[in-house]
Amino acid sequence: MSVRHVLLDADGVVQHGVRDPFGLLRRWAGDRAEELGRALWTAERGPLRGEGDFLESVRRLVPAYADVDPDTLYDSLWGDITLSEATLALIDRLRGAGLGVHLGTNQHRQRGERMRTVLGFDALFDVSCYSWELGTKKPEPDYFEIALERIGAPADEVLFVDDMEANVEAARTVGLRAEHWHLDRGHDVLEDLLAGHGLLLD
Repeated sequence: MSVRHVLLDADGVVQHGVRDPFGLLRRWAGDRAEELGRALWTAERGPLRGEGDFLESVRRLVPAYADVDPDTLYDSLWGDITLSEATLALIDRLRGAGLGVHLGTNQHRQRGERMRTVLGFDALFDVSCYSWELGTKKPEPDYFEIALERIGAPADEVLFVDDMEANVEAARTVGLRAEHWHLDRGHDVLEDLLAGHGLLLD
């Protein structure tokens, strides 16, 4: 079957997050920056599946490591999002060619809601698969199975693009077509990957 849907990751594919998170953490936590970083990313694991409130965890953890307002740290690390204009233009071309274009991303609730409302992702994608809403996250197979149900298409009609190899491999085990790509590789490379699946865009 031919590809009729494209499922795109967010961070590293549609958008850039903060470029140097540990640089920011070192500014606030000094020698304890890596320790704080590990604590924060560990605390985010549950909320990525919709289990617990990540911002509450940030407010609880940060004072033990750094003299900074927890909300300021949160906004600096998770609120700094820059959309790729080239990816947005490519999404328009894909949709103009009659393809379904969907979002497949691991996000906790607050960041996902910011993407959905402030950044306008609801209008950008046909179907959005936020991990916190699905109750599972990439690279767990359940994530992709639920995403396929939401999209309403067989796996071999869906091409998934992600910047993490583990997620790409997991998608393939479920039957999706999948490609590993990151914004830093350039959109010419992405268009070549799409063309390899029969998606030749004007």
